[in-house]
Amino acid sequence: MLKDAINLATVRRVLVIKLRHHGDVLLSSPVLSVLKSHAPHADIDALVYHDTRDMLSEHPALSQLFTIDRQWKKLGIFGQAAAEWRLFSQLRARHYDLVIHLTEHKRGAWLARLLGARFAVAPSGNFGKFFAKSFSHRYPVISGNRRHTVEIHLDALRRIGIYPAPEQRRLQLCAGDAAGQSVRQRLAAIGISGRYLVVHPTSRWLFKTWPAERMAALIDSLSAQGETVVLSAAPASEEMAMIDAIRQRLRQPVASVAGELNLKQLAALIGGAHAFIGMDSVPMHIAAAMQTPCIALFGPSGDIEWGPWQVPHRVLTTSLSCRPCGKDGCGGGKRSECLELITEAQVLAAFNSLMAEVAA
Repeated sequence: MLKDAINLATVRRVLVIKLRHHGDVLLSSPVLSVLKSHAPHADIDALVYHDTRDMLSEHPALSQLFTIDRQWKKLGIFGQAAAEWRLFSQLRARHYDLVIHLTEHKRGAWLARLLGARFAVAPSGNFGKFFAKSFSHRYPVISGNRRHTVEIHLDALRRIGIYPAPEQRRLQLCAGDAAGQSVRQRLAAIGISGRYLVVHPTSRWLFKTWPAERMAALIDSLSAQGETVVLSAAPASEEMAMIDAIRQRLRQPVASVAGELNLKQLAALIGGAHAFIGMDSVPMHIAAAMQTPCIALFGPSGDIEWGPWQVPHRVLTTSLSCRPCGKDGCGGGKRSECLELITEAQVLAAFNSLMAEVAA
């Protein structure tokens, strides 16, 4: 029995801090769900970067969502200080009993000290001597592509005596009615009214993407099978250039909403699809959260640590001894051979296998 487990009956308010990228924030969503299920009387708040807020906004377990805007730096020293003070004052007014910090970001260590919570949990790691006593509980992090990120997050709860049931660990993302209505209207405008498949071939990191000619060949094969393909991508210039390169290689055109959707609308689009094909990227995690069966292509990143979570899926990798290396392409050259060696035939076979499994 855990000797320093926390008595949740005495916990009224909890702050969960996840200051990372979009996918990391979405993968922390089960922490909120598990906390609420074990302490239904408690208010569960979260602190994330402003641009990632849609990953957790409207989460059913969430009481309040606080954000840090990376653009505060452009306000000048006094403007940024004022914004930081407003945030700190709002957090302090909540009188947290428990702070759960899910990264090694120094801000979490500061807040654990200054907010006066009785309990504070953080991963093991080097926060520095000054912050050595900022946390009442520390949990070990099993890295090296040996444990899924969701489970690593949930280890923060296990460390204080909360043991989540398997069905409590599912990702949660709320697209909202407005996003759903907007997506239905966009699809209708481009002639899509029935069953469709979302293909998201891009990533903010190009070394995680498959060659345009491979993706075009796969889409042609899917179209030949009778699949209605809808392309999606973020509006970044690099991603839109890749979408253009793919579309130029297609034997017949397919529908596209690339660059047109916000994150909530993208979630609604993927949630309405019968399947998703993409890279190791945020949309893949959105597919898992929306329970859309997905095909994910992994190159230099770890598929055990970052793969599709609790959703029917197939992961495509190659068996090169150097993967997963986590590097930005072989030799830093922005191209990943482990990803480029995956063939269109392999992806198509994985897709057909998954569809047969889902239909069974």
